[in-house]
Amino acid sequence: MRTAVVTGGNRGIGYAVCESLAHRGFRTIAVVRDPAASVPPGAEVVHGDLASRRTVAALAAALRDTCATIDVLVHNAGIWPTRLRHNEDGIEESFAVNHLAPFQLNLALAERLRRVVQVSAGLYVKGRVDLDRTPYGKDFHRMRTYCDTKRANLLLVPLFARRWQDAGVTIDAVHPGVIRTDLGDPGGVLGGVLRLVKRRWAAPADGAAPIVRRADGTGTGRYFDRDTEGSLPDGPAQALWDQAWELTGAG
Repeated sequence: MRTAVVTGGNRGIGYAVCESLAHRGFRTIAVVRDPAASVPPGAEVVHGDLASRRTVAALAAALRDTCATIDVLVHNAGIWPTRLRHNEDGIEESFAVNHLAPFQLNLALAERLRRVVQVSAGLYVKGRVDLDRTPYGKDFHRMRTYCDTKRANLLLVPLFARRWQDAGVTIDAVHPGVIRTDLGDPGGVLGGVLRLVKRRWAAPADGAAPIVRRADGTGTGRYFDRDTEGSLPDGPAQALWDQAWELTGAG
């Protein structure tokens, strides 16, 4: 039985991905912050927090104890910040969760990995990455910061592909489409308006479908807009890698 690990597997797209993978016969493990969170029938739960390098290291240790091999690691968890917050390391929270946590988990679990699927966002095209400002929220913007983190994360996909090419580990990223989830819901009146708008968006199961198809993929170092291969962004990829290495304590 193949093993799949899905971060943020208790809600939205992550829940639907867990459900679909379990139906396909995977031993499916949902990583959740709340140990009492509801997950699809047949899925297992591993408690973990992606908020800081300390908590990500603890999650990696728990997954190593749980999984001899991880055939598919789906980096689904992500946040769209509505105000500036910093984690215990002094890093802007969405940069930590969306960008640094997948980087740290990839390195910590590399010996057990077979395939990685990074859930991306088409909005990366609106992002920019300032190495001196973005990680610390010095250029925080409630609309653009999410895009910045997704661009940063996507820039490292080909670097992981090259790093793992002789180890037989593959990695691809996929934008699942515009999906009806609670991502970026600020609450209050504005949140109510946003929820009304989102009623016209696709359901989480629609977003899960291209992610699950990528789980069975064989290529590496690519970006997909749903099922259509697209172009990876240009940017300071090696500098971002070196910075992530330092910020996560990998070096």
